[in-house]
Amino acid sequence: MAEEAALNFADFYDAELARHNAHFRVAAAVGRSDSVLDIGCGAGQTTRDAARAAETGRAHGIDLSVRMLEIARRRSAEEGLPNATFEVADAQNHFFAEGEFDLCISRFGVMFFADPAAAFANIANAVRPGGRFVFMVWQGGDRNEWATAIHEALNPNSTRPVAASKAFSLSEPSVTSGLLETAGFTAIEFREINEPVFYGPNPETALATVQTFENVEKALNRPVETAEIRARLLDMLEAHQTPHGIQFDSRAWLITGCRNGGR
Repeated sequence: MAEEAALNFADFYDAELARHNAHFRVAAAVGRSDSVLDIGCGAGQTTRDAARAAETGRAHGIDLSVRMLEIARRRSAEEGLPNATFEVADAQNHFFAEGEFDLCISRFGVMFFADPAAAFANIANAVRPGGRFVFMVWQGGDRNEWATAIHEALNPNSTRPVAASKAFSLSEPSVTSGLLETAGFTAIEFREINEPVFYGPNPETALATVQTFENVEKALNRPVETAEIRARLLDMLEAHQTPHGIQFDSRAWLITGCRNGGR
């Protein structure tokens, strides 16, 4: 049952971000001989994309989820990608050889560090001088319809904005630029990505996934309101049905730059 849930989540996450991933892959521009570090790789879609491009190089994905990495390894083997490797590790404190990678990528995986300054310094050390990074992060919760719609369904009478969340911790460019520059990165640029996120083909399928979100699970622990909350969530999802499934507007930043010291 746990394995099925993990597979369902992995498939949901990749489908949710399909349009974002197209932008991300182009920006990464992985070279044929690149050595690539993928932070927060989950079930490994972005690592496998990088490995396919780095034909004579390699792609190394790290994540904290043992179950997601099991899926990542299995799918890489099925796709014949021996140059895609995976490791349970926290980029904040994991030991990397200095300058080990030409490129560091992360699709929505760098917002959750307990100590972002320490994490980015460690990541910068792992990238060779002149090497690049490509990160995708969410803009603020108030600019992401998926966050505001769920918040309003859970709290219909509240006038409070979407609660602060680690998911939006790098949403402010000036703050994020400061962290990256202090860590040793330069030539930092932000590009807005405005693409819909996909939550499933129909409201019922989307609801099954939404109910696993941390804030929704917490709300559903209020037994008296459980049926009402589910009904409001379902109504909200039905309102976002499109010919292409359940979609929400979203805003993300595609952040690029390089490590100091290159020529």
